[in-house]
Amino acid sequence: MSIDVTTLDPVEDADEWNRYVERSDGTNPFSRVEAIRLQAEDTDTTPHLLAGFKGQEAVGIFPVFEYTKGPITGAFSPAPRAWSCYLGPSTLNVDKLKQRKADRRIQRFLEGCFEWIDRELSPQYSKFVVAEFEDVRPFVWNEYDVEPGYTYVVDLDGSEDDLLDRFSSDARNNVRNADPDAYVIEEGDTDDVERIVDQVAARYESQGRSFQLNPAFARAVHRELPDGAIRPYVCRVDGEFVGGILVVESQTTRYRWQGGVKPNTDVELPINDLLDWHVMRDGLRAGLDRYDLVGAGVPSINRYKAKFNPRLETNYTITAGSFGLDLLVDRYRKLR
Repeated sequence: MSIDVTTLDPVEDADEWNRYVERSDGTNPFSRVEAIRLQAEDTDTTPHLLAGFKGQEAVGIFPVFEYTKGPITGAFSPAPRAWSCYLGPSTLNVDKLKQRKADRRIQRFLEGCFEWIDRELSPQYSKFVVAEFEDVRPFVWNEYDVEPGYTYVVDLDGSEDDLLDRFSSDARNNVRNADPDAYVIEEGDTDDVERIVDQVAARYESQGRSFQLNPAFARAVHRELPDGAIRPYVCRVDGEFVGGILVVESQTTRYRWQGGVKPNTDVELPINDLLDWHVMRDGLRAGLDRYDLVGAGVPSINRYKAKFNPRLETNYTITAGSFGLDLLVDRYRKLR
């Protein structure tokens, strides 16, 4: 039996789509329909919720964002310049299959998605960023360009002492020697979401770098996604905000989405070490498996992340068509 690829409506079929998101191992909160609608609104794109079925059984989902500028059309996942976590396709009901059948099912699902994208959108450019989807061979076989990227992941296992003992000596000392009466780390509110984004934007500006995450978008995903999907961890000293990390949480993983930049403060505390430790410790207590530090491609930042003894994992940027459209989208987003 072949794989049939169809589209679900972001409003009428929202509950059905979210059930598939919750049943797939390769999704995160940005895969949910609430976040997809917000990404589309923020980036002026049209979302298409592709779902593959073998008979009545769902086998995969693939949210695709259509971007149109004049005669040019692009297909993206996540939405262009949305600053969301990884997106792209994810599968369901393949773990029970033998490898040969699983490979074939994934290939047929993706090829059905490619056919739909080509037929319905005819994009001049496509760009998909995927992480927890290891089999990218069908993209290669269909003449997409696949470029590996890298991230650091900390396994949340053992006891809290085991986890801390795996850190570098300076990170361990920073956590253990910090005066607990000198600071408070807690999960903040929607206002703290914006404080974290504003702090990141200020850091980027000081370095002459572009940062286009809309604070209103970050506030909206915190407000509209289920409780716990977006967690703003903040550090306060004498009641004042001094730093924070926006954590995205799936069923198995915490993602270090935004924040953790060098604070503009004279407070003599290892603020980011303490924030990351609390995020990991609380994730361990909650029974989660992993802390994805989201990125391992900038040497100066890697030195900080590596002290938590992470392992290196691969993600992929998958493209096809004219690279010039990507630059056009970038300029358009800056103007907006």
